[in-house]
Amino acid sequence: MQRRSFLISGAGLAAAAPLLARPAAAQLVNKLAYDLKNGEFNWFPERSEGGPILIIVSIPDQLVHVYRNGIRIAASTCSTGKPGHRTPTGVFQILQKDKHHRSSTYSNAPMPNMNRLTWSGIALHAGNLPGYPASHGCVRLPMQFSELLFDITRKGMTVVIADEHSQPAAVTHPGMVLGDYARREFAAVDTALLKDQYGAGHAAKPTVTSVVVSSRDKSVTVMEDGHVVARGKAAISGGGKPLGENVYTLTGADRADDSLTWSSVGYGKTDREDMGRELRRITADQNVRGEIRKRMQNGMTVVTTDQPNTASHRANDFTILEGVY
Repeated sequence: MQRRSFLISGAGLAAAAPLLARPAAAQLVNKLAYDLKNGEFNWFPERSEGGPILIIVSIPDQLVHVYRNGIRIAASTCSTGKPGHRTPTGVFQILQKDKHHRSSTYSNAPMPNMNRLTWSGIALHAGNLPGYPASHGCVRLPMQFSELLFDITRKGMTVVIADEHSQPAAVTHPGMVLGDYARREFAAVDTALLKDQYGAGHAAKPTVTSVVVSSRDKSVTVMEDGHVVARGKAAISGGGKPLGENVYTLTGADRADDSLTWSSVGYGKTDREDMGRELRRITADQNVRGEIRKRMQNGMTVVTTDQPNTASHRANDFTILEGVY
């Protein structure tokens, strides 16, 4: 099976430096995210006990935020890539998990609780935190936080690495995903979501569905577990206005008005007044909508970008969903 980057891939960066041999000590504290000192983290899973998880790494703040169902349940200090070995920004999926991983690049250095984000060596893992960006591209975490995080992540879930980001906002989309729909279609989707909710703890191998929409070339791509399962054209209203860089996570259905509910977050320059409005501007080909409908489940993500849909563009280390296909 060929391994390659989907859409825009960051340059290959090394995963870790030899000084990762001694992961940083960690301290669990009862503080707000932006009051955390180096090595500190908070952890409040009781704030939202169920639902899809989204991880956001803020490079300027050197913080990792963990959201469940749009509610922040944890935050931690981190250390990202240093000058010359920057951590790529964009939207990633967790490609591999390894609790006792060791670096194949740096003298077998330990990288505990590793969640791999790119095949070129970028990952979340426990490591040394000096209080500033110091890694060779990875996101280093306090040891205890990395253990807690490893327990709740799973392959395929979304991780955003951003130069700037917005707090998640609730969005109600009155139409079917990427298109209008009839009431009978909502009933079918609602049934699928209820089935997914019932079987979430029983499926032997849960699937992860991601949809990527590019305003640059008006395309839509559907991925399941990192494999492309459908591609098509997307009509985007608004006279050429950018969609912005946004991630929408499906959290359920509002049966009162036959609509889907989402948690949305911006990870770049975007209009944050009404990100739901941008989602409503998109209409995908009918065959693509059918493929999405078959894969509807809570936790599905829709990513919008103003970057082109091409695997060869490497101008700015901006990655959108690296996977295997």
